[in-house]
Amino acid sequence: MNRLRTAILISGRGSNMRAILEAANATDYPAEAVLVLSNRPEAEGLSHADRHGIATAAVDHKPFGNDREAFERAMQVVLEQHRIEMIVLAGFMRILTPWFVAKWSGRMINIHPSLLPKYPGLNTHQRAIDAGDAEAGCSVHWVTEGVDQGGVIAQARVPIRPDDTSETLAQRILPEEHKLYPKAVRLAALEIMQRSQPAI
Repeated sequence: MNRLRTAILISGRGSNMRAILEAANATDYPAEAVLVLSNRPEAEGLSHADRHGIATAAVDHKPFGNDREAFERAMQVVLEQHRIEMIVLAGFMRILTPWFVAKWSGRMINIHPSLLPKYPGLNTHQRAIDAGDAEAGCSVHWVTEGVDQGGVIAQARVPIRPDDTSETLAQRILPEEHKLYPKAVRLAALEIMQRSQPAI
C-alpha cells in the first residue's frame, strides 16, 4: 500500500516515538517512519531510532538563539532532504512559529495530556484534579497556530481517583498515550492521503 513518508520530532527519550515505530513495522500501516529529528543532539530517542534502522538527525536550536524561524528553516531543509510528507510531534519541546505551522498545515499532529479542549498548555493533570474532574486523559490533534487548538483526531480517557496526584495521574495516562498515538497516526495518515486523492 501507499505509505506517507513520516518524520517524528522529539526532544527527549521519545517514549511515544517508540510506540509509533513499533506500529509502523506493520506493512499495512499508512505512515512509514523514515526520519526521527530532534532539537537536542543528545536526545536519548535518537539512539533508539538508530538501532531500529531509522534515519536520525539533530538540529540544535541553541545556536539560533531567539530566532525560532531560522531554526525551523534549518529543520525544513532536513525534512525536504528526506522527502517528508507528514510530521508527528512526540515530545518535541519547542513552540512552533506561524511560518512552520503554515508550511505543514494539515500534515502535522501532536499529542497533548488532557481531554482537549480542556486544559491546553501546561500543568494539565493538576488543573484537572483542581477542577474536580471525574476523568482526564490525552488527545491527539492537528497542529494549528493556536497552542493545542487544532481539531481533535482521537482521545483516551482515564478516571481520576480521589487520592490522585499529578504524578500518579500522569503515570496512568502515559500508557494510554502509547496506545492512542499509533492509532491516531494511522487515522491522520489515511485522512491526508484521502485529501490528496484527485476528485473524480
